[in-house]
Amino acid sequence: MDAGVPLKAPVAGISCGLIQDGDDFTTFIDIQGVEDFHGEMDFKVAGTKQGITAIQMDLKNDGLKHEIVKEAFAITREARLQILDSILLKAIPAPRGELAASAPKMIQMHINPDKIREVIGSGGKVIQKITADTGCKIDISDDGTIFIASTDIDACRAARKTIEDIVFEPEVGALYYGEVKRIISNLGAFVELVPGKDAMCHIKDLEFRRTEKVEDVLNVGDKTWVKFIGVDEKGRWNISRKAALRERGEA
Repeated sequence: MDAGVPLKAPVAGISCGLIQDGDDFTTFIDIQGVEDFHGEMDFKVAGTKQGITAIQMDLKNDGLKHEIVKEAFAITREARLQILDSILLKAIPAPRGELAASAPKMIQMHINPDKIREVIGSGGKVIQKITADTGCKIDISDDGTIFIASTDIDACRAARKTIEDIVFEPEVGALYYGEVKRIISNLGAFVELVPGKDAMCHIKDLEFRRTEKVEDVLNVGDKTWVKFIGVDEKGRWNISRKAALRERGEA
């Protein structure tokens, strides 16, 4: 909890010992070494306030009567709740919001399995570069599940962002804020939606007024809102600045 590991509920554990004389028996908790050595049972119980999560027992006699087991569960439950309420939760009532700086971090994400080849790259060049740039360990399963691990959560997030950009597929009707990367004066502007991936805004979709040349509206390096309107017959991404302005109320 101090390391910031998220838990459904805190867990505490306690051990229960046994001294038996014929049918008479005595159980006791939090046993010490001498009690463990001379006693007949070391019955360890761990759990939350809601129930038991683990049991482990060492036994020296031939077995336990139901009454002994029932008593062991009862007194370890009472002790477990006391540890949780009086010690653990008083010291730290909930896991910390962020993982400790020294704790290993892991991010899990899922991509379309058809995109795995793009993330790995020819001869593994793409994923090797991501690993070298971020210092993260990256594992990809055949179903598209990706695990990104590092002691630096920001490095994990950077690796995830790079992968997200690689597999990025724009959504029809969605708005994107991108940078103008290239201009064909009488045709249109190419706007980068995510790093390395741009889309074409035809000159007629730049402004509501007639536009003679793209530079009358946009120049390389300008940033603008655009709306993704679909993929043409050649597989090119098409966007509209005019539609984005209208949707944002800037027309």
